[in-house]
Amino acid sequence: MPKKGCPYGSHRVLAPAGLLPQAAAKLDNGLPIYDNEILVDVATLNVDSASFTQIEDACGKDPDRMAAMILSIVAERGKMQNPVTGSGGVLIGTVAEVGPRAAAVHAVAPGDEIVTLVSLSTTPLVLDRITAVRLETDQVDVAGKAVLFEKTVFAKLPPDMPRKLALSVLDVAGAAPQTERLVKPGDTVFVLGGGGKSGMLCCYAARKRAGESGMVIGTGHSARSTERLRALGLCDHVVQVDATNPLAVERAVRELTGGRMADVTINCVNIDGTEMGAILATKPDGTIYFFSMATSFTRAALGAEGIGYDVTMLIGNGYATDHAAKSLDIMRESEKMRRVFEELYA
Repeated sequence: MPKKGCPYGSHRVLAPAGLLPQAAAKLDNGLPIYDNEILVDVATLNVDSASFTQIEDACGKDPDRMAAMILSIVAERGKMQNPVTGSGGVLIGTVAEVGPRAAAVHAVAPGDEIVTLVSLSTTPLVLDRITAVRLETDQVDVAGKAVLFEKTVFAKLPPDMPRKLALSVLDVAGAAPQTERLVKPGDTVFVLGGGGKSGMLCCYAARKRAGESGMVIGTGHSARSTERLRALGLCDHVVQVDATNPLAVERAVRELTGGRMADVTINCVNIDGTEMGAILATKPDGTIYFFSMATSFTRAALGAEGIGYDVTMLIGNGYATDHAAKSLDIMRESEKMRRVFEELYA
């Protein structure tokens, strides 16, 4: 009989003792699995945008060096958790084995192809090799094994879309449903980093909720991402602005809103130093949703305090009820959005 495991995976924590897997420095990624675990043959890692960008910059965009760094991180930590950003991503793979307690919780069987909906920073992982690093999609094709817990959230791959398209959407599945919760009809919504993967989904949700009486403003970091967002037709205004320049961000939103500023700001930018731009773009008593894993709580909290700014700031939770189905439905509802995601990620 397999050994009994903790529902939250604490039995896999090697150091420091007493923590849960996400916060741990090192996980036990060995076999056999415990009674409440699922073993997965891993095919692809979708590394989260902040982490992939940091690795890319550190390695000079050299795929071989990037592969070596990822292999080193996993070998050292027993999971894919970037030591700089602290974030991970998600994986796609095929179920190989299901423990008896896990089988009682999850309707899954060996041979099912799944995408995890929890961070790789909490998932025990072994990588035998990396076969491809895809700079254009933040995806890494691998051969390896992962262990999922009783409480791990995952989804079976939908039959009506390519697997890598589904993977790219599910990697940021929490973004659009959380945006939908925050935005009210008639709101002015500012999406910082709207030209990226999560940003485009947030713009879609914001447009749907704010309606014709509302205003959606999106930004791109490059001419290409700005034009891509503009072509989707989701935003009333699309601007190219340096998200790390808070005064430039504030000026752009002030001009577009006639000084009213945003009721809700969504920050999806994958680089450091964008907290103050999001704060200044938001009206007093407005709401800021920091979805980006590059967000610094210290910079956001002390930055707002430093300028005497009273706004509600929310940390992006990657999980929301039914977030996988809701995000995949955007690909089914919007032919334009699906075409863009297929061109970029599938």
